[in-house]
Amino acid sequence: MAWFLGLGIAGLVLLVFSLVFDGLLEGVFDGIGGGLDGLLSLPVIAGFVSALGFTGAIVLGTGGAGAGVAAGAGVLTGVGAAWLTWRLSRALMRGGTAAPRGEDLTGTSGTVVTAIPAGGYGEVLLRLAGQPVKYAAKAEVPLARGTEVWVDAVLSPTSVTVRPVER
Repeated sequence: MAWFLGLGIAGLVLLVFSLVFDGLLEGVFDGIGGGLDGLLSLPVIAGFVSALGFTGAIVLGTGGAGAGVAAGAGVLTGVGAAWLTWRLSRALMRGGTAAPRGEDLTGTSGTVVTAIPAGGYGEVLLRLAGQPVKYAAKAEVPLARGTEVWVDAVLSPTSVTVRPVER
């Protein structure tokens, strides 16, 4: 049972190590993993080792099963924990940034806060998720301050192309 508890504790220490030294050893497994994309990351390995150790200790301590059965149960649980850790880390990494993307801005309405000359730049105030956000704006026709506009396209993370709202 001491071996299993040692594995479980070692997995927890490895997890803490991976959180404290974020990404320090990630490059070590790059050549080994090939196309596995994160399956050999430290949090995944730590989840596997911890689940293997603690499950093995529980099975060995509570039942009359031998070390082989405990190790088998630990490996099955470890694979499940590793898979869940991998899926969770992929979901968190895909979370993106808080900055709006092009498809978030296109079609948004706003008002001109700095007049826009024809073909030149001015500023517009857009509302995204209820928050006012100011962007540099370009338009084909001159737009005066206070004109209501629609965003046609996103030129960059800080500038958009707008057109006046026709009523």
